[in-house]
Amino acid sequence: MKKMNGIFGRTAKWLLGVVALMVLLVAAASRGQEQSSKRGMVTPLASANLVFDGEPACLKVARENGDPDKGASTFLLEAPSGCMVPAHYHTAEEQLMVVRGDVLTGMDGMAEAKLGPGGFAMMPSKAMHWFTCKSKNTCLMFVTFDRTYDIVWAKQVK
Repeated sequence: MKKMNGIFGRTAKWLLGVVALMVLLVAAASRGQEQSSKRGMVTPLASANLVFDGEPACLKVARENGDPDKGASTFLLEAPSGCMVPAHYHTAEEQLMVVRGDVLTGMDGMAEAKLGPGGFAMMPSKAMHWFTCKSKNTCLMFVTFDRTYDIVWAKQVK
């Protein structure tokens, strides 16, 4: 009987050690998830940091959410009347939502369409597309990308 208690005691200590290790691992994983979880955010339009960001020169952008170098992202775009974003594509799927103005948008294989406030377009991965602000005033749009951002122009942008 004494021998059984010894074996049982060692087994119980071993099981207790395994359980304690599992508890520590679960706690560490939970802390890691808490640290990497997204926090809510609110950006009033007046606070959007719209800046010129390269090509085309007429377009202002503000990153609203995400990291375009690492994954999905959302941008606010502001285009003055007549601003044209020439034909291009992205590896990511792009979704465009018009907030203000009239935006003429086109995509290979589809007729061009004028989108007003609330208008929506989805450009699949690598689908050539373009748009122009056709309003008398500035156009405002949101675009989202479902993965890392890149852009490939059909022709050299002027």
